[in-house]
Amino acid sequence: MCTVCGCGSGEVKIGGAVRPRGAARKPAATRAWKALGEHQHEHVHPDGTRHSHPHEHPHDHDHMHDAEPTAAMAHVEDGEGHLHFGAGPAHAHVPGLSQAQMVKIERDILGKNDLQAEANRRWLAERGIFALNLVSSPGSGKTTLLVRTINELAGRVPVAVIEGDQQTEFDAERIRATGAPALQINTGKGCHLDADMVGRAFERMDLAERSLLLIENVGNLVCPAAFDLGEAHKVAILSVTEGEDKPLKYPDLFAAADLLLLNKVDLLPHLAFDVERAIGYARRVNPDVQVIRTSAVSGEGIAEWLAWIERGLAGRA
Repeated sequence: MCTVCGCGSGEVKIGGAVRPRGAARKPAATRAWKALGEHQHEHVHPDGTRHSHPHEHPHDHDHMHDAEPTAAMAHVEDGEGHLHFGAGPAHAHVPGLSQAQMVKIERDILGKNDLQAEANRRWLAERGIFALNLVSSPGSGKTTLLVRTINELAGRVPVAVIEGDQQTEFDAERIRATGAPALQINTGKGCHLDADMVGRAFERMDLAERSLLLIENVGNLVCPAAFDLGEAHKVAILSVTEGEDKPLKYPDLFAAADLLLLNKVDLLPHLAFDVERAIGYARRVNPDVQVIRTSAVSGEGIAEWLAWIERGLAGRA
């Protein structure tokens, strides 16, 4: 169970992989987000121009590093009356659990997960399989982008997909329609894939050597960021319909990602979405993140995305 979201792992179901006719058969540890310790204040001028500047906010609380914090101490109220439930060492709050208990549970869960992730990574490396962990909110266009990617790579490199959802095989069926093998993992109440689920999926798939494995994680900007699956890279996908503030509101994912796909850019003429601000926010969280603007509909950025994949397959990404 996640101490952050309370999701359970007792309802996991791994579906059978349907393979196309004639089908034959890396470090990416999560980097923790560190709070910037400042807020950006933005001003809009009458002419429509904007500028922002950092502003330090004094806190009327002591940081809890030495004393043993209780569950009740896991939040603070700042001078503006806001409640922050990530103030303790666990950076979260669960009623009935102290911060020390939560930290221990999280270390136990993530420690076990990381061991399995390293086993997954070795297994993939031995076979020359380049694995990507694609993470986004629901409706960002992940599956549509994967379908376009698979079709573009047809005849160039074998591609297989692991699909993660709480229920249904809808996305796996869309992938199988391209001719690529896809295995569905339904997580039940769980809100993310973990390394054990993915490792068990390997046992049920006939993955070709020197191939591309795309792992479509459960739609969620929070918990998937904490779990290494053994992938070469985490890829964050942010659609322009979601708002440019998401990297600051959900920073753990963008801190952990090596690549950000800014997706559905064909819709920009119809939206008030500031592309440069979104990229700027992402790079405040992760200065090294690469960014590609993509659209599976118009094809914008697809060649650049495929070139990034091909460099990874060649060991250069």
